[in-house]
Amino acid sequence: MTGPHPRDVLFEGDARSAHLPVCDHYAGSEKLMRKSLALQRERAVGGRATFDITLDCGDGAAAGREREHAQIVADVLQSADNVFDRVGIRVHDVNHPAVEEELDLIMGAAHARIAYVTFPKIDCYIDAQRAIELLRASAERHDVDRQIPVHVLIESPRAVADVFTIAALDEIECLSFGLMDFVSAHGGAIPDDAMRSPGQFDHPLVRRAKLEISAACHAWGKTASHNVTTDFADPRTAAADATRAAREFGYARMWSIHPSQIDAIVGALRPSHTAIDEAAAILLAAQAADWGPIQRAGRLHDRASYRYYWSVLQQAAVSGAELPAQARAAFFGDA
Repeated sequence: MTGPHPRDVLFEGDARSAHLPVCDHYAGSEKLMRKSLALQRERAVGGRATFDITLDCGDGAAAGREREHAQIVADVLQSADNVFDRVGIRVHDVNHPAVEEELDLIMGAAHARIAYVTFPKIDCYIDAQRAIELLRASAERHDVDRQIPVHVLIESPRAVADVFTIAALDEIECLSFGLMDFVSAHGGAIPDDAMRSPGQFDHPLVRRAKLEISAACHAWGKTASHNVTTDFADPRTAAADATRAAREFGYARMWSIHPSQIDAIVGALRPSHTAIDEAAAILLAAQAADWGPIQRAGRLHDRASYRYYWSVLQQAAVSGAELPAQARAAFFGDA
């Protein structure tokens, strides 16, 4: 007989969002959408997707053909290829003339299959509120009775200035950093080498923006998603960027723009086998002690460290890592 579950005893009413898959892969054309869904099925572990897919209505749609592209997105969402319902959409920005129509078309056809809706170019708190209102209004028009999570892109200095109030909005699940637009918004004051590594991690203004976004997400229990790696010729570049984003900046998720980057990102953001085994052992001992203090290898552990190790196991689970059988049965409901 196992004891109480960590989610029921470790947070004491401090609601935290569930861990999202660590990779968000973008697809813009129908061909790439279908290929991405096939890859999502191939990479699944234990009947669960190990990465999300975002179907792009923004950069994916040709000018003047937004409605046609939105219909493709709706069809793909509803198709048998979408096995796990871990597929979101990115629509146009809140001021674009096509955004309401594409939201209505996709919502009306496939609202039950949408994992989240991403809004780009959120320039301030008012824009974030507008995004939520647009999605809510479309949901009401189509009698949608669930709250679809909102993801937003932080891509400008003004957005960074408002990032804590944006992250505090209940409907928002994830904040992503738009690196290239952020650098461009400075009118040449930030050199273009800050659009790639190592400059993107070292330039003070870019570094500050990444830290502000991550800090706001952690303050409000949201997921911080790191920007793309534009160099997709060598997947090791994406892996290195993901590693640095996680270890130095606290990001738990990262965009992919090429299939070769998916495994690299998932592997980089997945906890090591050593970390997983240690977390599992500590949490199983804590559960056996009814979540009171324990000692392991001469070190004291209590609920403060248990929360950390529970996060490690959650991150491992959503990234498809192999978990010790006892921990898997105790905490994730399967043997």
